[in-house]
Amino acid sequence: MITLRQFIAGLDTIPVTTSWYLSDISEAKGRQGLYKRESLQRLKSLKEHALIESAISSNRIEGVEVDKKRIGTIIFGKSLLHDRLEEEVRGYREALNLIHDMRSKLPITENTCKKLHRLTRGEIWDAGKYKGKDSDIIEKRPDGTSSIRFQTVPAGKTSYYMKELVDSWQECINETNVHPLIALAAFNLEFLCIHPFRDGNGRVSRLLMLLQCYHLKIEVGRYVSLERLIEQNKERYYETLKLSSEGWHEGKHDPWHYINFVCFILKSAYKEFEERLSRFPQPRGEKTAMVQGAVKSFSGDFSVADILRKCPGVGIDMIRRVLKDLRAQGVIECLGRGRNAKWNKTGN
Repeated sequence: MITLRQFIAGLDTIPVTTSWYLSDISEAKGRQGLYKRESLQRLKSLKEHALIESAISSNRIEGVEVDKKRIGTIIFGKSLLHDRLEEEVRGYREALNLIHDMRSKLPITENTCKKLHRLTRGEIWDAGKYKGKDSDIIEKRPDGTSSIRFQTVPAGKTSYYMKELVDSWQECINETNVHPLIALAAFNLEFLCIHPFRDGNGRVSRLLMLLQCYHLKIEVGRYVSLERLIEQNKERYYETLKLSSEGWHEGKHDPWHYINFVCFILKSAYKEFEERLSRFPQPRGEKTAMVQGAVKSFSGDFSVADILRKCPGVGIDMIRRVLKDLRAQGVIECLGRGRNAKWNKTGN
């Protein structure tokens, strides 16, 4: 097999599709600061909605479903739970709360992986423990027959490979010659191939994805459920995982199928976040402040089109009006004429 460290070390080119994804995500990430001016009530509403969707969707992907009438009680209540399925859903909520509260202060370690697993598995006997015996991924067919879809790492070697994985992660994000999102997605793939726990690996992998996003200062998972987007694209999720895990043990696998899927999910999350915020009625002056903030963020020349990309939901007439006011105040100057004219800050 090729470990995460070896994959990154041997990386010389990035597929064009991946580069497009990375560019789009980088632009969306750059707009995050503008949304901190949003109404706290609006952001709170999005956060609570995402919390519910994440806990329900991540468990439903694994076949764990609960009574819809009890979802609110399970997610936000403190009453006694009816069964182990409800324990797992509430446990996932507690894991989400831990990640959202601690964010990048919660390290990517073996202990963190075990803690997230323990929270999501309720009172089951092996919660928070690596698998005690070999457990392969079984594919069940509609006719009732089954076969081994993927042979995971043997139980006796699980701890070794997990230590290698978490150590490699820290090295990868400290490297300047590799995009950290590639390391995040490759980490997620390798975790699923190692399959460290007897059950619940998928849920832990999605929690780790959210946590690693915080480490990379990607905060969209706080307001849009990454788990729900994965569930909505479940067939593509399983297909890319299958394609990228083939030949993993021999070091001949192609991780880019799954890496592109993870990038697609993050790009979709940012797009949905911006669309949702644009549908909220905005307080008077908020769009003006957003354009002013965008202008302030530029370090060099910029155009109206550049501002439009940074301020989704703000019309071009509003942008031009704000630019006119800023020019009158001597804050900016126009360097040309026409639709593609460049602007620059004067330093006043």
